[in-house]
Amino acid sequence: MHTQRAGNALAAFSFVLWGILPLYYQFLPRADINDLLALRIVFSIPFMLLVMLLLRRPFPKASQIWQDKRSLMMAGMAGLIMCVSWYAFTWAITHDQVLEASLGFFINPLFAIALGVFFLKEKLSKAQSAAVILGIVGIGYQVWHYEELPWISLIMGSFFAIYGLCKKHIRYDALTSVTLEAVILAPFALAYLAITYVNQTSTALSVDISTLMLYIGSAPVTLAPLIFFALAISRTSLTMVGLMQYIEPTLQFLLAVFLFGEVFDQVKAVSFGFIWLGLLLCSLEALSSLAMRRLRTS
Repeated sequence: MHTQRAGNALAAFSFVLWGILPLYYQFLPRADINDLLALRIVFSIPFMLLVMLLLRRPFPKASQIWQDKRSLMMAGMAGLIMCVSWYAFTWAITHDQVLEASLGFFINPLFAIALGVFFLKEKLSKAQSAAVILGIVGIGYQVWHYEELPWISLIMGSFFAIYGLCKKHIRYDALTSVTLEAVILAPFALAYLAITYVNQTSTALSVDISTLMLYIGSAPVTLAPLIFFALAISRTSLTMVGLMQYIEPTLQFLLAVFLFGEVFDQVKAVSFGFIWLGLLLCSLEALSSLAMRRLRTS
């Protein structure tokens, strides 16, 4: 019981950290996203190695990693996919589009459900089916009124769901997997930084030291919640983690509307409302299933 409570607390804390990330990026308005992504990849490696050292999780030997070539390939693919989702997220929160980022994470579970049906042959419950339909209606309503797709939200939500699907096929532990994702992409990130530095087109490498440190700091601030999330997974149920994941986009939504002053008009209210209703149905179903399991075991 104490282990599960600790797991719940770790999971909640990880989602709170993710939720308040826009506060950090307010110090990097209109940041060069390419430089930001490259520096994040490079400095993720020493940060992750330090975390593994502190947690006494030895990094596997190269021979052990090479034995599972499928997981190694999937880790590289997962890293690339995460780059797309992270790129869209970072662009949104550095260009006054935090509401778009929030919407992306709210619709992510709907993409995850769809991927589960198509690739893992999972069957939809009534609540999940209703959530998918309501999500489509919500996005459709926004498209109808604005006459354009919410591309940032859709890219974030879909690619993060695909990232989760890739992770299901990786047999390394969570910390090793995240570290490998950065290691595989690091040569490309270093090559990009070297080329832009030589050509004097790099923004991050030509700014003052304090701004450069903010660019580099994007690695630990984005990886810290991932560490707490990885520690939580082994201590609590996936149902609880699934329910608590809405902490993140909710905090981002509140920051966007009440702190950053982004416009939350009638169209967005209706669109979000349909999506929230679908997520509420899924949450109530998950809570009901959890209560039933506890009754059976008590």
